[in-house]
Amino acid sequence: MYFALLGSALLVGCLLAVQASANLQLTKAVGTPYGASTLQLGLAAAVLAVLAVATGTIGAVALVPDVEPWHLLGGLASPLYITSGILLFPRLGALAAVGLFVTGQMFASVVLDLFGLLGLHQKPLSAGIVVGAVAVLAGITVIARPKTRHVGWIGLGIVAGAVLPVQGAINARLRADLHAPIAVALISFVVATLAIAVVLLFNRTPPPNLAPLKDMPWWGWLGGGCAAAYVTATFLLIPEIGAATTVVLTVTGQQLASALIDHRGLFRMPRRPFTPARVAGLSLLVAGSLLVQFG
Repeated sequence: MYFALLGSALLVGCLLAVQASANLQLTKAVGTPYGASTLQLGLAAAVLAVLAVATGTIGAVALVPDVEPWHLLGGLASPLYITSGILLFPRLGALAAVGLFVTGQMFASVVLDLFGLLGLHQKPLSAGIVVGAVAVLAGITVIARPKTRHVGWIGLGIVAGAVLPVQGAINARLRADLHAPIAVALISFVVATLAIAVVLLFNRTPPPNLAPLKDMPWWGWLGGGCAAAYVTATFLLIPEIGAATTVVLTVTGQQLASALIDHRGLFRMPRRPFTPARVAGLSLLVAGSLLVQFG
């Protein structure tokens, strides 16, 4: 059973790379990344609402007025992460974009742990964490070096990755309030959907064009399901296999899936075959992630 849980963590990490690739097709169909993000997040919220009803946990939503307001803000990270994936995958490639996300995730998680922020237990700095952070930095430097002219996009990728550990820490506080993981995920995605809908409403971009959706490949709709599965699975896996193990396996799955998508040109992505430098960078990212979490 334990090994099945480990495999599940690796699989849901892979879903994040699939999610971003599928969302590109949704973006091409509706004509705007903000419209695609709104559709994807709304679909994820609908899936989670059905799950909450089916599992009998929908009643926990009634407790929302009694929780601290900032415990509800975890969902704000999702629009930034999802929209960044839509923007970065075609520009930098799946491996480079996910590498930036992972770099942001690792350094943000280190800061949260070292300073005990957002209710997390404070952890001391260790040699393993330092070596792991250096390895992550070296790995992303190798992978993203050909993209150095895209400084702004690189910064966006790091920030988008950094908000995920913050989201997890905030949602953990909400879970302690509600004692219902699926209800927490539902609330997170409702907040995310409302946030990106406001951006769509006030952003000077053309309104989404829904007519081309009928010609979109079926897997273009997978983004919402992948997002819902990832958020729900991490809530359920952390108490069973631990936070560090969950983070390492999901991040590893994310990196391996993105490398495969790039190498084979899956999901209509441009092919970017493996090179010795890309393999070395990926190896450093995975090794660094392990050291950061277990160091």
